[in-house]
Amino acid sequence: MLLEESTFPPKTQPGHSRAQEIRRLAALQSYEVLDTPPEAAFDDLVRLASYICNTPISLVSLLDGERQWFKARTDQNWPESTPREMAFCQHAIQGCTLYEIEDATLHPLFEHNELVTGDPNIRFYAGYPLLTPQGDALGTLCAIDTVPRRLTDSQRNALAVLAREVVAHLELRRARLELEQERLKLDDLLRLANDTAENLYLSKSQNEIFIKQDHKLMRLKTADIRYIEALGDYVNIFAGSERFTIYSTMKELESRLPVRDFARVHRKYIVRLDRIITIESDAVLVEADRGAEGGPSLLPVPIGNSFKAALLSRLNLV
Repeated sequence: MLLEESTFPPKTQPGHSRAQEIRRLAALQSYEVLDTPPEAAFDDLVRLASYICNTPISLVSLLDGERQWFKARTDQNWPESTPREMAFCQHAIQGCTLYEIEDATLHPLFEHNELVTGDPNIRFYAGYPLLTPQGDALGTLCAIDTVPRRLTDSQRNALAVLAREVVAHLELRRARLELEQERLKLDDLLRLANDTAENLYLSKSQNEIFIKQDHKLMRLKTADIRYIEALGDYVNIFAGSERFTIYSTMKELESRLPVRDFARVHRKYIVRLDRIITIESDAVLVEADRGAEGGPSLLPVPIGNSFKAALLSRLNLV
């Protein structure tokens, strides 16, 4: 459920002002985690919480405006979500420390709760709020049992540590999503820039391509390119005295270069024709950097047998 689709004003829970609840819901939505598939990191943390607290059930519970939804649960028969008004966790998120109920049947807030009077027959509950760096409680890491019990101080401290780990994983997860979104935006920008460059080339004979390196968009003049080398999923572009390594394929890059100026001489190499100094039996010598006395420095680039005839034809040597 997107925040924009939630019913406003959100229900104000005890201990939370309307403004606090709006901020808390916005924080929760910013993590884009609701209704996502299980993830191993969170599953491992609930298993560890269950082991430490010696309870059959442990959950990562996140509370939106109408329900509590479980990102991770040790018992797969446990429901994926429950109504918020039934949630023990809605009381746990009002504070910043452990919320513990030794026997729910003896507690005035829970003795008539359907989760207590019926399946799953909750008796014991211990929930530690999942606090963001800004102090908003997204939900809880909780341990649940069907018999009354009481945690030790060591168990309480461990549950607090694990709750912080849950938040750390949520932060990392959000950071990965943001990086992926930025990468997609940059890829879109790169495509747009290349389309623009291609239009400029067709209409104004400007020979330029755009490349992405180290998350930066760079404009490169094709006249500066000496040769191009395939390297697995990457391509090395040798231009001037520099080498640019980009994520691309030879086919994709070849389609962006001026056909009249470049030739494929090998399945792994493309060269600029006016940079070829001489041709040997199995290689072309390409002009590289200028030497100390100003003369050209020559670099051999292999010629593939299937490309040799076309290259010689284009150079008017056959």
